[in-house]
Amino acid sequence: MTDTTRTLPRLAGQPARSAFRGAVLSRLSRLRGGAVAVEEGGERVERGEEGPLSARLEVRRPRFWRRVALGGSLGAGEAYADGDWEVDDLTALVRLLARNREVLTGLEGGAALLRRPLDRAFAALRRNTRAGAQRNIADHYDLGNDFFALMLDPTMTYSSGVWADGPDATLEEASLRKIDLLCRRLRLRPEDHLLEIGTGWGSLALHAAGRYGCRVTTTTLSRTQEELARERVARAGLAGRVTILRQDYRDLKGRYDKLVSCEMIEAIGADQYRPFFARCAALTAPGAPVALQAITIADQHYQAARREVDFIKRHIFPGSCIPSVGALVEAAARGGGFRLTELEDYGQHYARTLAAWRANLAARRAEVELLTDPRFRRLWHFYLCYCEGGFAEGHLGVAQMLFRRPEAGRP
Repeated sequence: MTDTTRTLPRLAGQPARSAFRGAVLSRLSRLRGGAVAVEEGGERVERGEEGPLSARLEVRRPRFWRRVALGGSLGAGEAYADGDWEVDDLTALVRLLARNREVLTGLEGGAALLRRPLDRAFAALRRNTRAGAQRNIADHYDLGNDFFALMLDPTMTYSSGVWADGPDATLEEASLRKIDLLCRRLRLRPEDHLLEIGTGWGSLALHAAGRYGCRVTTTTLSRTQEELARERVARAGLAGRVTILRQDYRDLKGRYDKLVSCEMIEAIGADQYRPFFARCAALTAPGAPVALQAITIADQHYQAARREVDFIKRHIFPGSCIPSVGALVEAAARGGGFRLTELEDYGQHYARTLAAWRANLAARRAEVELLTDPRFRRLWHFYLCYCEGGFAEGHLGVAQMLFRRPEAGRP
């Protein structure tokens, strides 16, 4: 199936193959482990080979070829949001491309050279200074609590769940299981004062205070998250045990028994990894545990990903950077004197979580349409499938990690 073309009734006025079209199809010819059927007007072209993954892609506007050839995955995502192409199974297509990294690298390589000056300018504008971090967080999390409530489970947890075995497990159960795993890694006790960096909508703070009886101080930069988290804490009768701040982690004061942060470190950018751990060290005593849940990328791909402004950085999480485990371990050691003592990866659990979020939005489509415009919906569909495919193929992972600083006099 590597190079098969079938001509269907040709639409009048369709242009001949362009150089951009030829370049993209040439790269797709190298696919292994699956196939893509590309339809445009009256022509169907199949690239790849028989395999477990397949997708049918329809080109709706000729500019698709130019945007992909010159923009790589970023261009493809923008073209999808604009309706330039459609596909019957976007996650399968992403998985197939992730499985054939040399094909994706070939598309990204030329695009990266053309985009590099713009990427540098964009990254400079979205740096996580205190004002920049506030703006970056607002761009994503202040989309509105009503929208996120349609996508997430009742706990309002916007991070990977940890799923129990079996097809009947629910997203809410997976979210609570993840939260409880973090609490148990910290061995929370009623006498503990826990600091959480990255409140979300308060799910972890509510669980830690309600189930383990500890005090929790939690901070967020998002105005809308803070408002709903305060409401939820009040409704739960936990206002006496949970303190919610809207404050940059760099400005936090005090000393805490234990610290937790769930999928927040990706948002701060690579330049802040060491300062983050330095602040964690200043806020906790030696020997105190620091638990993180973080999305990760393989160490061998980290430096390239750090430099790149991809679809996620441009349109979903400006200012972000996915760390590798190695980058976090080094930053923890150099920034705060921490050692990694536990690590468990749940990458496949994130793929299932993302599929559940997509299913929630699809099931509530009418309500989603009242809150969003068509381009936003397509942009977010691409985002969720793009991430799901990355986790399903092991290109991305998500790890729960426990760090400690050695106590004085102990190795």
